[in-house]
Amino acid sequence: MCHRFLSGLLVVAAMALITARPVQAADDDTQAVKAANRTFHDALNTLFTGDAAPMKAIWSHADDVTYMGPVGGMQVGWSQVEPYWDKQAAKKLGGKVDPVDVHITASPTLAVVHYYETGENIIDGKPQPVNIRATTTFRKESGQWKVIGHHTDTLAYLQK
Repeated sequence: MCHRFLSGLLVVAAMALITARPVQAADDDTQAVKAANRTFHDALNTLFTGDAAPMKAIWSHADDVTYMGPVGGMQVGWSQVEPYWDKQAAKKLGGKVDPVDVHITASPTLAVVHYYETGENIIDGKPQPVNIRATTTFRKESGQWKVIGHHTDTLAYLQK
C-alpha cells in the first residue's frame, strides 16, 4: 500500500514538473525591457562622444551590479562601475554600435537580454569593427528596468 502511494505521488510530482512553466513577464514587461536595452545602447553611443550621464542613468546604483566589457576585467558594485563609465567617456571612442539578433528572457522583476553588438569605434582616426557577443541583465527597480549587469567579449584594440 505504501509503495503504491509513493508511486502515485511520484507520478503526480513528475506531471507537475513536466507541465510547470516558468513565471514569465507580461508582454508589456518584455516590450519595456526591449526599450530599456535600446536606451542602454543609446547611452553607450552617447558615451562614445564623451558624455557618461545617460549611461549612469540607465544603471542600477546597487552594490550587486557587475560590468565586464570589451576592455576586459570586472567591476563589481556601483562604486566601481560608476567611475569606470567616466573613464570610458574620457576616451571619446566615437563610432556607434547597435544590438542585433536580440533575444529577451524576462520575468516580472528580472530580464536577461542576449545579442550581438555590431558597429565600429574610431581609434586613432581609423574605424575599428565591433562584432561581439553581449549579455545585459535588467532588474525592475521602482517600476523602471535598470541594468544590473553587462558582459561582452573583449576587443583587442581596447586592451592596449
